[in-house]
Amino acid sequence: MKKRIPHIAGVVSVAFLFAFPFIYTRANYDFIMHLWITAFFYAILASSWSLLGGYAGQFSFGHMAFMAIGAYSTGLFSNYIYLTDAPTNLCSELQLAGKYLVILDPIGVTSGQLTCLDLAKQSWPADVVVSQPPIIWGILLGILIGGVFGLLIGALVLRLRAAYLALLTIGFSEILRAVISAEISITRGQAGLRLKPLFGDGLTIFGTTYSSIDKVPPYFVMLMLFLVCMAIMVWLERSRFGLFIRSIREDEEAAAALAVNTVRYKILVFVITSMMAAAAGAVQAHYIGIITPNILILLQMSIVIAMAVIGGLESIVGAAVGAIIISFTLEFLRSSFTIGPVTIDMTIWRLVVFGLLLMLTLRFRRNGIIHPILLWFSRAGTKQETVAKRVAVAGPDANEGQTEDLYGMTNDD
Repeated sequence: MKKRIPHIAGVVSVAFLFAFPFIYTRANYDFIMHLWITAFFYAILASSWSLLGGYAGQFSFGHMAFMAIGAYSTGLFSNYIYLTDAPTNLCSELQLAGKYLVILDPIGVTSGQLTCLDLAKQSWPADVVVSQPPIIWGILLGILIGGVFGLLIGALVLRLRAAYLALLTIGFSEILRAVISAEISITRGQAGLRLKPLFGDGLTIFGTTYSSIDKVPPYFVMLMLFLVCMAIMVWLERSRFGLFIRSIREDEEAAAALAVNTVRYKILVFVITSMMAAAAGAVQAHYIGIITPNILILLQMSIVIAMAVIGGLESIVGAAVGAIIISFTLEFLRSSFTIGPVTIDMTIWRLVVFGLLLMLTLRFRRNGIIHPILLWFSRAGTKQETVAKRVAVAGPDANEGQTEDLYGMTNDD
């Protein structure tokens, strides 16, 4: 029965998450819903990084770069791509099945400047329809481009390990941040690139209408993305794929000697995890409504890695649970308090508390805090089952004298 507790807890947790928006009624509803959406976002990043770093042993600092690639891909798509019934003859355009795919010229941060599409509208008849492709196209484009960059980085790091891999991915992330900051005419640099909401026209579900700023629709979108990513990763972990990437982590030469295609699986794990990070970044970008190069700073990547380490570096579920708990904890620790004449500003000290927790975890719980708990339940009764099998094989006299149990302890101990 004890072995089933993690599965029962998982089902109950998922049911609770689906019911939460309809049962929580306190005044801080929007704030708590925002925390949940952000927690799901970090849970996807931490768990996918756990698959990459904990299972495959590819210690990458470029995970947030793939997230940013997904965010900026869908952001540029939603800002620059339009569909029209007539050619503009001013913009870059491509005819597709009676429609024209129009790509606007970069306008930078200048406000009030007419685009090439605005100029074309002045000469068009009133019946010309101008529209934008659905947001889902931009999100899918972001996932695809994230996978392409994951393929490229995966190919580059084939011969790199440990510190060399970390340095290369840090360099990739910093180069990407510098490019985004420098290309002001396209990305708007530090001014930020604005995106449309996930449901700009609102949404009606079962007779209930939600506006573009309601938290319920993006909550369920991010929740479903989180659950899909978790299902894929758990399936991969329990398949031959998971076995092979763990063998590469332990000893790449030995794995290759046993006919494991190390090149294929190292690239695959980079592609899969980068696409998940890109998907999370694309959805989160539309939810927040604006993205800047600051999403690529090293602190953000460090937080994601720390979430995975504290939850359990070699546990996808542990990393996800750890990310959710830490996301809420870091936010609630913002509340400052006063001790006598001294006021403690927790907006700064909360990161100190977080760093201290990380240090203690690395010193005393290297497998994380959440993962050992899950492991204890999942392996409950293993010792007794093993001893029972030995007794069955050895015969009825197996209990006479001193019989060693699973841990080498004798009956006289």
